[in-house]
Amino acid sequence: MATSTAQTQERFQRRPMVEEMTGLSRSTIYAKMDAKSPHHDPEFPKPVRLGKRAVAWRESDILAWMNGRQSTAA
Repeated sequence: MATSTAQTQERFQRRPMVEEMTGLSRSTIYAKMDAKSPHHDPEFPKPVRLGKRAVAWRESDILAWMNGRQSTAA
């Protein structure tokens, strides 16, 4: 049984795309990740290190977080 690579391949999104997907600013994204921030969101996806100075987020994690936010909205 063959599986499609499109189904199993994870996409990584860099910060500008995460901003576009979520509608959040750069500073808000980092505030959500900072445990010391009053805007900290422990559910916000953690970035994945791609290199010494490069991180990205799993697209599936961002989409899951966004879907979770929609279900908690009143």
